[in-house]
Amino acid sequence: MTLIACPRPPACTRRPGYSRPAHAGTLHLETGGVCVNVWDGLKRLLDPSTTMSKDTFSLEDQGHPPASAEQAAQMVADARIHTSALLTRLDRLAQAAGQGGEAIRQAGDLSANLDENVNHFKELFRHPRNKDLIVREITIATEPPIRAALLFMEGISDKQIINGYILEPLMLLGHELRLSPQPGPAAVDLVEQRLLTGNQVSRHHDVSSLAEAMLAGDTVILLDGAAVGLAVETKDPPTRSVSDPKVEQVIWGPNDAFTEAWRVNVALVRRRLKDPRLVTEILTVGTVSRTYVGMMYIDTIAPPLLVAEVKRRIEAIKVDVVNGSGTLQPYIDDHPRSLLPTTLMTERPDRAAAYLSEGHVVLFVDTSPHAIICPTTFWALLQTAEDYYLRWPFGTILRYIRVGALIISLVLPSFYIAMVNYHPEMIPTELMLFLAQSREPVPMPAVVELVGMEVVFELIREAGARIPGVIGPTVGLVASLVLGQAAVEARIVSPIMILVVAVTGLASFALPNYLAGWGIRTFRFLLLMATTVLGFLGLAAGIHMLVLYAASLRSFGIAYLTPVVAYAGKASDVVYTPPLYKQEERPGYMHSLNRRRQREVVRTWDPHSPQPDPHQGG
Repeated sequence: MTLIACPRPPACTRRPGYSRPAHAGTLHLETGGVCVNVWDGLKRLLDPSTTMSKDTFSLEDQGHPPASAEQAAQMVADARIHTSALLTRLDRLAQAAGQGGEAIRQAGDLSANLDENVNHFKELFRHPRNKDLIVREITIATEPPIRAALLFMEGISDKQIINGYILEPLMLLGHELRLSPQPGPAAVDLVEQRLLTGNQVSRHHDVSSLAEAMLAGDTVILLDGAAVGLAVETKDPPTRSVSDPKVEQVIWGPNDAFTEAWRVNVALVRRRLKDPRLVTEILTVGTVSRTYVGMMYIDTIAPPLLVAEVKRRIEAIKVDVVNGSGTLQPYIDDHPRSLLPTTLMTERPDRAAAYLSEGHVVLFVDTSPHAIICPTTFWALLQTAEDYYLRWPFGTILRYIRVGALIISLVLPSFYIAMVNYHPEMIPTELMLFLAQSREPVPMPAVVELVGMEVVFELIREAGARIPGVIGPTVGLVASLVLGQAAVEARIVSPIMILVVAVTGLASFALPNYLAGWGIRTFRFLLLMATTVLGFLGLAAGIHMLVLYAASLRSFGIAYLTPVVAYAGKASDVVYTPPLYKQEERPGYMHSLNRRRQREVVRTWDPHSPQPDPHQGG
């Protein structure tokens, strides 16, 4: 006897009359080759208005009623055992289907009995097995005294706030003020308005809301005689302080970065954008993790359709656990299988604030030090925050250097293989003779030599990143020098191959976006495979397919290569960095509600007007 999910009709043919569409996908019982609808059977057994028919015995008799009373009694006894086991399985199935969050939401409403409410919370949080739940029963010093209970979670609530702003007022101030409330809602009003000194206090009538508040770090207050609870903000989750960026480091500019506390990250952005129109919406994802996602946007700039679409995708996520931005990103990306990121992640508050001012939506996931910027384009992957802190010619030069590094990292190994294997006549004679002489003692083909060195380089990169402490970069540098010299002396690789791999790796390090760097390295190996087969023809075809692939990508409806492949109005901040006082409009592809960033003439003063002489007194 096993519990199964019935297949779609007409596959379920074990019992006549059950091939209708309503039968598909329901819960059934497999007993000796007979498929029986469990819910219909249970409703017939539990409904007192119905009588027992011969179909009731179809669980064991294969559709034939018992021939004697003894046989019927035995079958009823067996059915009782099977039904008990079935109900146990159904109870476990309901608990498993709840996935924690559903169980909280189905917890029910509070009652007016304090002991009943406390026991309800203890049962919900598996107390006393769960040692994180703290229950403190007290008596409020009023006339007459009122029994109360405080409930909070150990480790994520501030005990100093609980002692100084909740316990002390409830147990001492009521007697000093000579308060005499009536039991029930009046006592709740008195506690909330006269005794509690916390800055945020909210009322809830259901257990689910109070349980979620406790899991967020709040303290719940229950009073005897009142079917309502108070949630006082006492959040104190463990977190680290604001520190320097780990990936997006700059030489000229601010050096603060996001932390794992999303509220701190929101505060870092609000420190830069002191605008009441900056909105922060709080969403929750994960039926078990109940992770908070803060969605920030400027209400008068961000397109309403973009805000609604981002919110719709987040609310549509039905998953157990979301642990961070990297976990949330695939659920909202237009192309989750793409090798290039279609949403931008940053750890810098100044960069997030800059994108908010252009009309983007920024997502902060609790427990993650990275923000997700929606939407994004390919060109944003080549930009850094430092570009806007330097003078505009220097920022433009740096961007052109990054574009060159992108081309070198992507094409140089394939270009070398095509020149050496397929088109040696394009190489100058002296250089060709030098290459032939350097490769003469190497027993392997150039392709095998190059792939082997690329794999070794990736191993060195990964080892340097995983070794803890400051020794990691040193190990990577020493390993590169020692292995390169040893490989050349052992005549495994040629010196020119070491140079090609080193320049390619150096160019890949110049790419500012970490996730895009993984995609570029993957495309480099794909182009190398195409070049090995077809030479320059394979290289050209691979680049052509890569451009078409990037052009087909979308980020929340915006073309990935905008504004190169799709005209979207004035957009000068792509590779060329104009002066800040010349950037009057926001990017056209964003379709912001307010296209004008600043007026056309910002420098209203005349630099050629007579200036006062500082050496003259006056």
